Amino acid sequence: MIFCFSGTGNSLYVARLIAEYTNDRVISIPEEMAEDKNCNEYEPEEEESIGFVYPVYAWAPPRMVIDFISRLSLPNADNHYVYSVATCGENIGNTMKALGNALKKRDIKLQSGFSVVMPNNYNILGDVDSKEDADRKLDRAEEQIREICKLIESKQTGIFKLRKGPIPTVLTGLVNPLFNKYALDASRFYATDTCTGCGLCQDICPTKNIHVDGKPVWNANCTQCLACIHHCPVRAIEYGKYTVNKGRYINPRV
Repeated sequence: MIFCFSGTGNSLYVARLIAEYTNDRVISIPEEMAEDKNCNEYEPEEEESIGFVYPVYAWAPPRMVIDFISRLSLPNADNHYVYSVATCGENIGNTMKALGNALKKRDIKLQSGFSVVMPNNYNILGDVDSKEDADRKLDRAEEQIREICKLIESKQTGIFKLRKGPIPTVLTGLVNPLFNKYALDASRFYATDTCTGCGLCQDICPTKNIHVDGKPVWNANCTQCLACIHHCPVRAIEYGKYTVNKGRYINPRV
């Protein structure tokens, strides 16, 4: 089984490629969290691997992924191969260590981990990649994922192929807490007059943080996945002045 969190499709794309290769099932973390259960319990099939695929948000796993793991119950997890794949725009800091620590609290050992560079979607800082650059990144990612699939299939342990970047301890230990404290503010989101009130943003929000009453309204439970911005069919959603006149991105291969 592969537990997946994805906003604009990069991590979903990776999870699906792995699932096709390994004949595993993909389980949506947001859909499971929407059920608001005190315990998320799963019974892996015999010889089934357990994977966690998610994007990196400010050099750590998204808060929802950590919250999901805090409620996770996997009986006999020691008998199963556990791995993680983190997608990123450039590097991941100590993301994998943070995930491993969260799993350890649930008596689950992370045995291998990988990072995969994907097209940039965080257009609050910078802009999205050009189509040409995005296609090149996706082609390289496909090659890398094929190699990762071989390691997963053979259940190789102790393999951590990660692009941590500089000062990973500072990035994950200091910058990420600041991001979670200050950057998850949804008050800067708004819809322009081009909004048609279609409700797509409400439907795709992984935290169910949006409701549409003529126009979308954002509540306080934002994870900064920016799915609402990128999926809007009329490009009506902005985040302050940060995203105005910038590109939009949805993984074209999902």
